[in-house]
Amino acid sequence: MSQPNKNSVGYTIKIAFLVCLACAVVVSTAAVALRDLQERNVVLDIKRNVLIAAGIFEPSRSIEEQFLDITTRVINLQTGEFVDHIDPETFENRTAARDPEMSRALSRQEDTAGLSRLENYSLVYFRGDENNFEQMILPVRGAGLWSTLHGFIALESDLNTIVGLGFYEHGETPGLGGEIDNPRWQAQWTGQRVFAESDSDKQEVALRVTRAGQADSSSPHEIDGLSGATLTARGVDNMVKFWMGDMGFAPFLRQMKARQAEPDLAAVTVEGI
Repeated sequence: MSQPNKNSVGYTIKIAFLVCLACAVVVSTAAVALRDLQERNVVLDIKRNVLIAAGIFEPSRSIEEQFLDITTRVINLQTGEFVDHIDPETFENRTAARDPEMSRALSRQEDTAGLSRLENYSLVYFRGDENNFEQMILPVRGAGLWSTLHGFIALESDLNTIVGLGFYEHGETPGLGGEIDNPRWQAQWTGQRVFAESDSDKQEVALRVTRAGQADSSSPHEIDGLSGATLTARGVDNMVKFWMGDMGFAPFLRQMKARQAEPDLAAVTVEGI
């Protein structure tokens, strides 16, 4: 049997093909084997960031153990009602926003946060449960300068005072827009108030992110912007106004306000019943 010519082009191509095939098999096998672990880590990271936004994360304790104090529900964004026909363990806002049956396209006038599409339903989190909670944590997202900002905003039980704001994913420039992760900047949000005091049922979002150095330190509604990152700060401002407004969680917050005002009121209407 003749030996293959190892210097031939055909032999080189054959060896390269076999090496590529072997690598593809190894990579595919590893990807499949690690998929469950990767998905679990994503879920744990979300839970960790919910706890961080609420200001109750303890690095020394198990995330799952700490999350036992959190109740997760799904709401209809348009009506503000709780829904029971969607499992909060499997629902994901971003996935729903990409599904035409679970979301809708936003007009240019509506899309102040740069989302393109808005999911019909959203997750909400309670420290405690929906009938007796200390804090409410809401998922928020919006366009920054270079990326979509994904995070959480936590409110006290008065549904107005901010506990904290944090981001778990974005692609803003380190040292500039990336300063939205700076604890000193995030600390400004704690204790600020989303809505102006009003006797009307429809509260207006008063909270705003100003240009750097222009925030009134005596105002409960102003956050100082980021020097050199005006567009990222503007994106955060647009994001908060969108999600705290009528396009976002305002209908739900009004439902919860009514519920607090009438302690004996039956549970908020459950969609589908």
